[in-house]
Amino acid sequence: MRKLATIQKIKDIQPIEGADMIERATVLGWQLVVKKGEFKVGDYCVYCEIDSVLPEKPDFEFLRSRKFRIKTVKMRGQISQGIAFPITILEDYEKLDIKQGVDVTDIIGVTKYEPPPAVMMSGKVKGGFPGFIPKTDEMRIQSVPDVLSRPENQGKRCYITEKVDGTSVTYYLRDGQFGVCSRNLELHETEDNIHWMVARQYDFENTLRKVNRNIAIQGEILGTKIQGNKYNLPKHKVLIYNIFDIDKSEYLDYEDIVSLARDANLETVPIVRDDYILGKDDVNGLVAISEGKSVLNPEIPREGIVVRSVIEAHDPELGRLSFKVVNPEFLLKYE
Repeated sequence: MRKLATIQKIKDIQPIEGADMIERATVLGWQLVVKKGEFKVGDYCVYCEIDSVLPEKPDFEFLRSRKFRIKTVKMRGQISQGIAFPITILEDYEKLDIKQGVDVTDIIGVTKYEPPPAVMMSGKVKGGFPGFIPKTDEMRIQSVPDVLSRPENQGKRCYITEKVDGTSVTYYLRDGQFGVCSRNLELHETEDNIHWMVARQYDFENTLRKVNRNIAIQGEILGTKIQGNKYNLPKHKVLIYNIFDIDKSEYLDYEDIVSLARDANLETVPIVRDDYILGKDDVNGLVAISEGKSVLNPEIPREGIVVRSVIEAHDPELGRLSFKVVNPEFLLKYE
C-alpha cells in the first residue's frame, strides 16, 4: 500500500532565485518549496506526497481552498511536489520511533485522492480483483530514488514507454474462463460498462483464446468521455502495457510482449526507447526525460513515462523492477 505520509530527512536545501521567504528542499527524490529557515539539511520531517488528502484540522486549514488535497504547484518558478511538516505536527511525537521511512499515514489521518468515476466506468461488480493477477500500480521514482543507485540495478537495459492518461483495464483467460476487470474489481458484463464495451469491440475473448494459454493482458482504455479525451480520439481504443503469464505467475519480457501484441493485432502504449541503461540518470534526469509532448496528441504534454527492465528483473524495494516518472508540466495543467 502506498505510504502517503512518512518520516523522512531533508537531503538538501537550496535558495530560489528572487525569493526571500521560501527555499527549495529535497526529500527522497522530490523537490518542494519550504518556508525559509524552517528546516536544515539532515532534519527529520513529515513528508506528505502529492495526491494526499489531509484531514480537516486546524494544522491543515491553509489547504481548505484546495479541499485539503496536496497537488503539484509552481511557486516563483519552482515546481513543488508534496509538503514537508516539522515532526512536531505529530501528536506525542516524543513517544514515536522517529527514523527514516516510518509510515505515519494513519497516525495523521491522510487518505489518497481518488477522482470520481464516470458513469460508464462503473459496472456490476462480480468480485474483487483476481488474486492470481498482480494489480498495476507503479511507484514514482521520486519516492524510491535508491532504486537508481542499487548495484544490482546498475547497467540494466530498460525500455521506456509513454504513460497515458486513461482508465486501467485487465482482460484475462484462465482455464477457459474469460474475465474483465477495472483497476480494483472484476466486472459482470453490462451494456453500458466501458471495460466490457471495449472487450467486445476488440473481441478480446477470442483473441485470448487464440493465444491458447492462461494469460492476462493489461492496458489503458482511451477515448471519448475518458479523462476528458485529452488525445482527441474519435473512438475508444486499448493500448497494452503488460502481459502476464498466469500459470508461471510472471510477466512476459519486453520482446515477448511486442511479439504477442503484434501477432494478436493489438497496439502497445507508445514506446519511447528500448535501449535505456539504468543508472545513467538521477531522478532529475528521468524527470527531464518524462517531459515533452504526447505521441498520441502532440498538442498536449505527455503524462510521463514508465521504465521497465527489458528482461524481467526483481528489485528488493519495488518487487518488479518497474517505476513511473510523471511529467510535472502535465500535473500543473491537468491536476
